[in-house]
Amino acid sequence: MSIDCPVYQVQNLHLSLADMTQKSFFGSAPQINILKDISFDIMKGEVLGIVGGSGSGKSTLGRTMIRLLEPSQGRIFFEGQDITHLPEENLRPLRHRFQMIFQDPMSSLNPRRKVGRIIEGPLKLHGFDRISERMAEALDLVGLPRSFQGRYPHELSGGQRQRVGIARAIATRPDFILADEIVSGLDVSSQAQVLNLLADLVRELGLTLAFISHDLAVIRRLCSRVLVLKHGQIVELSTTERLFEAPSSDYTRELLNAIPLPDPDQIWATN
Repeated sequence: MSIDCPVYQVQNLHLSLADMTQKSFFGSAPQINILKDISFDIMKGEVLGIVGGSGSGKSTLGRTMIRLLEPSQGRIFFEGQDITHLPEENLRPLRHRFQMIFQDPMSSLNPRRKVGRIIEGPLKLHGFDRISERMAEALDLVGLPRSFQGRYPHELSGGQRQRVGIARAIATRPDFILADEIVSGLDVSSQAQVLNLLADLVRELGLTLAFISHDLAVIRRLCSRVLVLKHGQIVELSTTERLFEAPSSDYTRELLNAIPLPDPDQIWATN
Protein backbone atom coordinates (compact mmCIF):
# COMPACT_ATOMS: atom_id res chain seq x y z
CA MET A 1 0.00 0.00 0.00
CA SER A 2 1.29 3.47 -0.89
CA ILE A 3 2.07 5.79 2.01
CA ASP A 4 -0.41 8.23 0.48
CA CYS A 5 -3.30 5.74 0.49
CA PRO A 6 -5.82 5.85 3.33
CA VAL A 7 -5.61 3.13 5.95
CA TYR A 8 -9.35 3.60 6.48
CA GLN A 9 -12.00 4.85 4.09
CA VAL A 10 -15.53 5.32 5.40
CA GLN A 11 -18.11 6.12 2.74
CA ASN A 12 -21.72 7.19 3.38
CA LEU A 13 -21.91 5.07 6.52
CA HIS A 14 -25.27 4.47 8.21
CA LEU A 15 -26.03 2.32 11.22
CA SER A 16 -29.45 1.48 12.62
CA LEU A 17 -30.01 -0.63 15.71
CA ALA A 18 -33.11 -2.04 17.36
CA ASP A 19 -34.48 0.12 20.17
CA MET A 20 -35.22 -2.61 22.72
CA THR A 21 -36.81 -0.11 25.12
CA GLN A 22 -39.68 0.26 22.61
CA LYS A 23 -40.13 -3.42 21.80
CA SER A 24 -43.69 -4.67 22.06
CA PHE A 25 -44.60 -8.13 23.33
CA PHE A 26 -45.67 -9.44 19.92
CA GLY A 27 -43.85 -7.16 17.49
CA SER A 28 -40.23 -6.46 16.67
CA ALA A 29 -38.37 -3.49 18.13
CA PRO A 30 -38.32 -0.33 16.00
CA GLN A 31 -35.02 0.71 14.43
CA ILE A 32 -33.21 3.80 15.62
CA ASN A 33 -30.72 5.61 13.40
CA ILE A 34 -27.38 5.89 15.24
CA LEU A 35 -24.96 6.92 12.47
CA LYS A 36 -26.07 8.97 9.48
CA ASP A 37 -24.20 9.35 6.19
CA ILE A 38 -20.66 9.51 7.59
CA SER A 39 -17.68 9.77 5.21
CA PHE A 40 -13.98 10.33 5.97
CA ASP A 41 -10.51 8.90 5.38
CA ILE A 42 -7.62 8.22 7.77
CA MET A 43 -4.16 8.41 6.23
CA LYS A 44 -1.22 6.21 7.18
CA GLY A 45 0.56 7.57 10.26
CA GLU A 46 -2.27 9.99 11.08
CA VAL A 47 -3.88 10.48 14.48
CA LEU A 48 -7.53 11.37 13.91
CA GLY A 49 -9.54 12.64 16.86
CA ILE A 50 -13.22 11.68 17.04
CA VAL A 51 -15.00 13.95 19.49
CA GLY A 52 -18.55 14.59 20.63
CA GLY A 53 -20.76 14.72 23.66
CA SER A 54 -22.54 11.80 25.31
CA GLY A 55 -24.81 10.07 22.81
CA SER A 56 -23.09 11.59 19.78
CA GLY A 57 -22.27 8.16 18.35
CA LYS A 58 -18.48 8.40 18.56
CA SER A 59 -17.90 5.05 20.29
CA THR A 60 -20.45 3.38 18.02
CA LEU A 61 -18.60 4.76 15.00
CA GLY A 62 -15.34 3.31 16.28
CA ARG A 63 -16.83 -0.11 16.86
CA THR A 64 -18.40 -0.06 13.41
CA MET A 65 -15.05 0.83 11.82
CA ILE A 66 -13.43 -2.30 13.24
CA ARG A 67 -16.55 -4.36 12.47
CA LEU A 68 -17.70 -5.08 15.98
CA LEU A 69 -20.94 -3.72 14.51
CA GLU A 70 -22.06 -4.19 10.92
CA PRO A 71 -23.22 -1.09 9.00
CA SER A 72 -26.74 -0.78 7.67
CA GLN A 73 -25.58 1.17 4.61
CA GLY A 74 -22.35 2.53 3.20
CA ARG A 75 -18.89 1.02 2.85
CA ILE A 76 -15.75 0.61 4.96
CA PHE A 77 -12.35 -0.04 3.41
CA PHE A 78 -9.31 -1.13 5.42
CA GLU A 79 -6.09 -0.72 3.44
CA GLY A 80 -8.12 -0.87 0.23
CA GLN A 81 -10.10 -3.99 1.15
CA ASP A 82 -13.85 -3.72 1.50
CA ILE A 83 -14.67 -5.07 4.99
CA THR A 84 -18.22 -3.68 5.18
CA HIS A 85 -20.01 -7.02 5.22
CA LEU A 86 -17.05 -9.38 5.31
CA PRO A 87 -17.98 -12.60 7.15
CA GLU A 88 -16.19 -13.19 10.45
CA GLU A 89 -14.18 -16.10 9.08
CA ASN A 90 -12.73 -13.73 6.47
CA LEU A 91 -12.29 -10.91 8.99
CA ARG A 92 -10.41 -13.07 11.47
CA PRO A 93 -7.07 -13.04 9.58
CA LEU A 94 -7.26 -9.22 9.48
CA ARG A 95 -8.13 -8.59 13.11
CA HIS A 96 -4.55 -8.57 14.41
CA ARG A 97 -3.94 -5.62 12.05
CA PHE A 98 -6.58 -3.39 13.68
CA GLN A 99 -6.68 -3.42 17.46
CA MET A 100 -8.61 -1.57 20.16
CA ILE A 101 -7.68 0.00 23.50
CA PHE A 102 -10.66 0.16 25.84
CA GLN A 103 -11.82 2.93 28.16
CA ASP A 104 -11.78 0.99 31.43
CA PRO A 105 -8.70 -1.22 31.77
CA MET A 106 -10.01 -2.82 34.96
CA SER A 107 -13.05 -4.25 33.19
CA SER A 108 -11.24 -5.08 29.93
CA LEU A 109 -8.38 -6.96 31.61
CA ASN A 110 -9.16 -10.42 32.93
CA PRO A 111 -8.64 -10.14 36.72
CA ARG A 112 -7.79 -13.84 36.94
CA ARG A 113 -4.91 -13.60 34.47
CA LYS A 114 -1.47 -12.23 35.06
CA VAL A 115 -0.21 -9.41 32.85
CA GLY A 116 1.98 -11.71 30.78
CA ARG A 117 -0.93 -13.94 29.82
CA ILE A 118 -3.12 -10.92 29.04
CA ILE A 119 -0.59 -9.54 26.55
CA GLU A 120 0.09 -12.99 25.09
CA GLY A 121 -3.61 -13.55 24.39
CA PRO A 122 -3.84 -11.87 20.95
CA LEU A 123 -0.46 -13.30 19.94
CA LYS A 124 -1.63 -16.86 20.61
CA LEU A 125 -5.05 -16.23 19.06
CA HIS A 126 -3.51 -15.08 15.79
CA GLY A 127 -0.79 -17.72 15.63
CA PHE A 128 2.31 -15.58 16.20
CA ASP A 129 5.69 -17.13 16.97
CA ARG A 130 8.24 -15.96 19.58
CA ILE A 131 5.33 -15.16 21.90
CA SER A 132 7.29 -14.61 25.11
CA GLU A 133 9.77 -12.39 23.31
CA ARG A 134 7.03 -10.31 21.68
CA MET A 135 5.23 -9.95 25.02
CA ALA A 136 8.43 -8.69 26.68
CA GLU A 137 9.00 -6.25 23.81
CA ALA A 138 5.48 -4.89 24.25
CA LEU A 139 6.12 -4.25 27.95
CA ASP A 140 9.35 -2.45 27.06
CA LEU A 141 7.56 -0.25 24.54
CA VAL A 142 4.96 0.92 27.07
CA GLY A 143 7.55 1.55 29.79
CA LEU A 144 6.63 -1.25 32.18
CA PRO A 145 9.22 -3.53 33.81
CA ARG A 146 9.27 -7.07 32.43
CA SER A 147 8.71 -8.28 36.00
CA PHE A 148 5.13 -6.95 35.70
CA GLN A 149 4.25 -9.98 33.57
CA GLY A 150 3.85 -11.88 36.84
CA ARG A 151 1.41 -9.39 38.38
CA TYR A 152 -2.38 -9.31 38.36
CA PRO A 153 -4.33 -6.20 37.19
CA HIS A 154 -5.51 -5.35 40.71
CA GLU A 155 -1.89 -4.99 41.78
CA LEU A 156 -1.34 -2.11 39.33
CA SER A 157 -2.33 1.56 39.32
CA GLY A 158 -4.87 2.89 36.82
CA GLY A 159 -2.15 4.30 34.59
CA GLN A 160 -0.20 1.04 34.69
CA ARG A 161 -3.31 -0.97 33.81
CA GLN A 162 -3.92 1.26 30.83
CA ARG A 163 -0.31 0.68 29.72
CA VAL A 164 -1.02 -3.05 29.86
CA GLY A 165 -4.04 -2.45 27.62
CA ILE A 166 -1.83 -0.55 25.19
CA ALA A 167 0.82 -3.30 25.31
CA ARG A 168 -1.83 -5.89 24.46
CA ALA A 169 -2.97 -3.78 21.50
CA ILE A 170 0.51 -3.21 20.04
CA ALA A 171 1.85 -6.74 20.67
CA THR A 172 0.65 -7.88 17.23
CA ARG A 173 2.18 -4.75 15.64
CA PRO A 174 -1.11 -3.61 14.09
CA ASP A 175 -1.47 -1.08 11.29
CA PHE A 176 -4.36 0.69 13.06
CA ILE A 177 -5.46 1.21 16.66
CA LEU A 178 -8.79 2.51 17.92
CA ALA A 179 -8.44 4.16 21.35
CA ASP A 180 -11.83 4.76 22.97
CA GLU A 181 -11.84 7.29 25.86
CA ILE A 182 -8.71 5.65 27.27
CA VAL A 183 -7.63 8.53 29.52
CA SER A 184 -11.02 9.68 30.81
CA GLY A 185 -10.73 7.67 34.04
CA LEU A 186 -7.14 8.70 34.82
CA ASP A 187 -5.81 11.58 36.90
CA VAL A 188 -4.20 14.51 35.09
CA SER A 189 -0.63 13.25 35.56
CA SER A 190 -1.45 9.77 34.28
CA GLN A 191 -3.39 11.26 31.36
CA ALA A 192 -0.34 13.24 30.27
CA GLN A 193 1.92 10.19 30.55
CA VAL A 194 -0.42 7.99 28.48
CA LEU A 195 -0.85 10.67 25.80
CA ASN A 196 2.92 11.14 25.56
CA LEU A 197 3.33 7.37 25.31
CA LEU A 198 0.83 7.13 22.46
CA ALA A 199 2.56 9.96 20.59
CA ASP A 200 5.88 8.13 20.96
CA LEU A 201 4.39 4.84 19.75
CA VAL A 202 2.84 6.51 16.70
CA ARG A 203 6.30 7.77 15.73
CA GLU A 204 8.26 4.63 16.64
CA LEU A 205 5.90 2.02 15.21
CA GLY A 206 4.34 4.02 12.37
CA LEU A 207 0.89 3.51 13.85
CA THR A 208 -2.31 4.99 12.50
CA LEU A 209 -4.65 5.95 15.33
CA ALA A 210 -8.27 6.97 15.83
CA PHE A 211 -8.59 8.58 19.25
CA ILE A 212 -12.12 8.91 20.65
CA SER A 213 -12.77 11.45 23.40
CA HIS A 214 -15.35 13.86 24.72
CA ASP A 215 -12.54 16.22 25.74
CA LEU A 216 -11.14 18.57 23.10
CA ALA A 217 -8.25 19.53 25.38
CA VAL A 218 -7.06 15.92 25.23
CA ILE A 219 -7.67 15.76 21.46
CA ARG A 220 -5.54 18.89 20.96
CA ARG A 221 -2.48 17.30 22.55
CA LEU A 222 -2.42 14.25 20.31
CA CYS A 223 -4.40 14.61 17.08
CA SER A 224 -3.58 16.21 13.74
CA ARG A 225 -7.20 16.27 12.53
CA VAL A 226 -10.52 16.23 14.35
CA LEU A 227 -13.90 14.81 13.39
CA VAL A 228 -16.77 16.30 15.42
CA LEU A 229 -19.94 14.22 15.81
CA LYS A 230 -23.38 15.31 16.97
CA HIS A 231 -26.38 12.96 16.98
CA GLY A 232 -24.57 10.53 14.70
CA GLN A 233 -23.65 13.09 12.05
CA ILE A 234 -20.41 14.87 11.21
CA VAL A 235 -20.73 18.58 11.95
CA GLU A 236 -17.07 19.41 11.39
CA LEU A 237 -13.90 17.79 10.05
CA SER A 238 -10.72 19.84 9.96
CA THR A 239 -7.15 20.12 11.13
CA THR A 240 -6.76 20.49 14.87
CA GLU A 241 -5.15 23.90 14.48
CA ARG A 242 -7.97 25.26 12.35
CA LEU A 243 -10.66 23.77 14.59
CA PHE A 244 -9.29 25.56 17.64
CA GLU A 245 -8.62 28.84 15.83
CA ALA A 246 -11.78 29.07 13.71
CA PRO A 247 -14.41 26.38 14.39
CA SER A 248 -17.08 26.29 11.70
CA SER A 249 -20.00 24.96 13.75
CA ASP A 250 -21.82 26.27 16.81
CA TYR A 251 -21.62 22.80 18.37
CA THR A 252 -17.83 22.78 18.13
CA ARG A 253 -17.74 26.20 19.76
CA GLU A 254 -19.84 24.82 22.62
CA LEU A 255 -17.35 21.98 23.10
CA LEU A 256 -14.46 24.44 23.06
CA ASN A 257 -16.16 26.67 25.61
CA ALA A 258 -16.52 23.66 27.91
CA ILE A 259 -12.73 23.22 28.17
CA PRO A 260 -11.62 24.31 31.67
CA LEU A 261 -9.21 27.21 31.98
CA PRO A 262 -5.66 25.89 32.38
CA ASP A 263 -4.77 28.05 35.40
CA PRO A 264 -7.90 29.71 36.78
CA ASP A 265 -6.31 31.05 39.98
CA GLN A 266 -3.70 32.97 38.04
CA ILE A 267 -6.26 34.34 35.59
CA TRP A 268 -8.65 35.45 38.32
CA ALA A 269 -5.78 37.08 40.21
CA THR A 270 -5.04 39.39 37.29
CA ASN A 271 -8.64 40.57 36.83
